[in-house]
Amino acid sequence: MVDLTELMENEVFMAYASYTTIILSKMMFMSIATAFYRLTRKVFANPEDCPGFGKGENAKKYLRTDDRVERVRRAHLNDLENIVPFLGIGLLYSLSGPDLSTAILHFRLFVGARIYHTIAYLTPLPQPNRALAFFVGYGVTFSMAYRLLKSQLYL
Repeated sequence: MVDLTELMENEVFMAYASYTTIILSKMMFMSIATAFYRLTRKVFANPEDCPGFGKGENAKKYLRTDDRVERVRRAHLNDLENIVPFLGIGLLYSLSGPDLSTAILHFRLFVGARIYHTIAYLTPLPQPNRALAFFVGYGVTFSMAYRLLKSQLYL
């Protein structure tokens, strides 16, 4: 069993924890951005979300979709689809004893790619900006999974 103080002395794990905190904070920001766009554009998904703007038939005009709200929401969903695998694979990878500089390169590339992906999605920047950012992040997660399986395979 690994002692918590031993874990806190593991530089790779601490780097993972640092970059995970950054990327989870970015993902939390996407929730706030979605709420901001919903409120400023008066676009709601549920009738109970718009009582301050009217009731009954008057509230129905706020139950609609908006391109900006949907763009932020899709960027957030894309984060969920990509950050969750990074969290699991990155944790196992960080505990498998990889080289510190290689691990930090993986973590930095992933975080940078996800931040750039969000910028490319929300601005919006023309393709292939968003696609390249997606594939860099996906490739990083795949690279960590491959290295983990290659070095720690118990089948």
